[in-house]
Amino acid sequence: MYEYIHGTVAELTPTYAVLDAAGVGYYLNISLETYSAIEHAEQAKLFVHHIVREDAQLLYGFATRVERELFRLLLGVSGVGGNTARTILSTYSPSELQGIISAGNAVLLKNVKGLGLKTAQKIIVELSGKLTGLGSEGVVATDDSRADEALAALTMLGFGKAAADKALRAVLRNSPAATTEELVRMALKEL
Repeated sequence: MYEYIHGTVAELTPTYAVLDAAGVGYYLNISLETYSAIEHAEQAKLFVHHIVREDAQLLYGFATRVERELFRLLLGVSGVGGNTARTILSTYSPSELQGIISAGNAVLLKNVKGLGLKTAQKIIVELSGKLTGLGSEGVVATDDSRADEALAALTMLGFGKAAADKALRAVLRNSPAATTEELVRMALKEL
């Protein structure tokens, strides 16, 4: 029903955001990953998933399409609801979650609060083949060759791709016009 909502950030907490779009305030449940992405923004564009239940209509907002797609895939697993999926995405970034599922690491996945080993194993079994078409879109995954080069440099230095990606996101939020060398230098300080 909704693809995305773009508007002024009227309220923001680690669990929800209220976006004012043309005078209408939309209450969106968000993950910590999304909170980090829009934490200092005055305007935000969140990709939306709308859940209609017998007793409520809920909107979930995501900073990237990849995070929303992972949320939808998690909802498809029996025993995983909206809040559990959001908690999983608050614990692990989309790229970290994809790595955990691809590696079949149920023990690491069960570290999510409220998630048992059986449900973690079920998530891995049901989603392991469905992640192939999913990218790793995010703040760093842009057409910006500086960010791509900085990410490649950090991984060649031996840092994990997920950790380097997270550090670069933080750097790009604060210094969007930095050169590749500056991005690498500042990201190293974050790592």
